[in-house]
Amino acid sequence: MVSILITAGPTREHLDDVRFLSNGSSGRMGFALATAAVAAGHRATLVLGPVELAPPIGVTVLPVVSALEMQAAAAAAFDGCDVLIAAAAVSDWRPRTRAVGKPPRQPGSLSLELVPNPDIVAGLAQRKGRRVVIGFALESVAAGMPAAIARGRAKLQKKQLDAVVVNLHDTIGSDAAEFVLCHGDGRDEVLPKVDKMVAAAHVVAAAVQLWRTRAAS
Repeated sequence: MVSILITAGPTREHLDDVRFLSNGSSGRMGFALATAAVAAGHRATLVLGPVELAPPIGVTVLPVVSALEMQAAAAAAFDGCDVLIAAAAVSDWRPRTRAVGKPPRQPGSLSLELVPNPDIVAGLAQRKGRRVVIGFALESVAAGMPAAIARGRAKLQKKQLDAVVVNLHDTIGSDAAEFVLCHGDGRDEVLPKVDKMVAAAHVVAAAVQLWRTRAAS
C-alpha cells in the first residue's frame, strides 16, 4: 500500500470576514485522484480547499481555507507520504492585511495591496528525498496545448518535480478534459478528452510505478 497525499480545490484569501479572493476550481480533479488512489488499494489523504462536493469515501480529509493553511497542512502530512500529487488551485496572491468584520462600502476607488503566497509544491519538492512529487499546470486555452506543454515542462524543471500534468483552463468545472502527463525523463503521455476519473487513475498508476521503481533502487 502506497501513501498518497493530494492537494485539491481552491484557496480563499480573505479581505475581511466576508469578502475574499479565489478562483473557479471545483475540486473534481483532486476528488478523482483520491478516489482512484483508494480504488487501487492505496491510502489517500486529501488537503482540501473550500468546495461544494462531498468528499470521497475512504479518504482522510484535511480541510483548509487559505494558501497558508494549505501549506501548513500539506507540510505536516508530507513526512508520512510516499507520493504527493498537487492538484490544488492555490491563489497566487493574498491581501497584505485582513480587516475585521465587514467594513461598509466607501465611495470612490479602493487600492488593494497583495503579497505573494508560497509555492507549496515547490517548497515540498525541495525536501522530497525518495518521495515522488507530481504537479499540475493549468494553462490558457488561447495559448494552445503545445505552448502549455512547454510551460509545464519549465515548471517541472524549476520546481524539481517528477512529472507534471498539463491541461487547459476550460477544464475548470468540467467532467472531462485533455491532459498531457509530462514525465521528468522527457516522455509526454497524451490523454485526449477523457473523463477526469480515467485521467486520475492513469496519473495515480504512473506515480505509484515511479515510486516503486525508486524505492527498489
